[in-house]
Amino acid sequence: MKKMRVAIIGQGRSGRNIHGKYFLSENNTKIEVVAIVDEIEERRQKGMREFGCDGYSDYRELFDRKDIDLIVNASFSDQHYAIAKDCLMHGYNVLNEKPFAKTVYECMDLIKTARDNGVLITAFHQSLYMPTLLKAKEILATGKLGKIHQINLCWSGFSRRWDWQTLQKRCAGGVYNTAPHPIGIGMDLLDWAPDAKVVYSRLGTALTSGDANDMAKIIIQAPGKPVLDIEVNSADAYPAKNIKILGDRGSLLCATTGEVQIKYIVDEELEPRPLIEQPLANPENGDPIYCGEKLPIHEESVPTDSDYFNAGSHMFYEQLYRAVMEGAPLEITPEKAMKAIEIIETVHAQNPLPVKY
Repeated sequence: MKKMRVAIIGQGRSGRNIHGKYFLSENNTKIEVVAIVDEIEERRQKGMREFGCDGYSDYRELFDRKDIDLIVNASFSDQHYAIAKDCLMHGYNVLNEKPFAKTVYECMDLIKTARDNGVLITAFHQSLYMPTLLKAKEILATGKLGKIHQINLCWSGFSRRWDWQTLQKRCAGGVYNTAPHPIGIGMDLLDWAPDAKVVYSRLGTALTSGDANDMAKIIIQAPGKPVLDIEVNSADAYPAKNIKILGDRGSLLCATTGEVQIKYIVDEELEPRPLIEQPLANPENGDPIYCGEKLPIHEESVPTDSDYFNAGSHMFYEQLYRAVMEGAPLEITPEKAMKAIEIIETVHAQNPLPVKY
């Protein structure tokens, strides 16, 4: 088996602690890191020692190499577009960290540049391979929950940030940084409906030290699809579980890791209830009574792989290896990543925040 030779641009939290962590893990048997790029000397030297690879302070130094199958672009978010385009124009396949880009125009330009140069471009939506999500989709396919009417996705918590990920000028904030996870998952559950639209959104700042949002509410609708309700809020002291799916015969609940829970009813087990239009009364004394019954509810709890990041990264890179090295079609296409950016761009256009820095 020929290994996929990778260069990583950026040795920050994503480049080192997510992508790098996976490349160094036992699960990785198909990828070899041959180069890392970081302008910070200490990070660059540490990466070179950990991966046993070459190191550069400028990503453009990679362009002299012919032994790179894929460049992982884990630069600052506001640099994703320009660096990716440069790499594509030099004939390299590129994986952008999220966000894919800042605008739909930038996404379209990256897609066209990749096509014109005969290479691949996509974004790191590893959450679409989250074990709990995959199990949830299996359960939905059984029809146990009936027709799905609403999907609630909550990526919230109670914490503060004061780094570059709080600055609008860095293409940062909760919606650009965190929301690609629930937006990607939500759109996947809506079968990537091309006519999905943001029907309501609200952004705010609460605990952040910067000027980018750390509070967001987004509601998305598409004809014939469930309502998608997304929250990304850093000031939520009682956050809900990440995924809640509501059908007309039951509900599903799960976090990013652990078990998937469902409660549902079975039509064949229900006592027939013909409509009664008159007020209900106690047959013994005529007093008004409440319309109530004890439903025969089924409950199931299905365990899943608890290693969310590593499991998702592994499955993502497995499909990317097939695409880059074997010519298989991408599962996470750049068009899907662009749909997430379309939603993010719309939300920011609907809720402009003052730029302070």
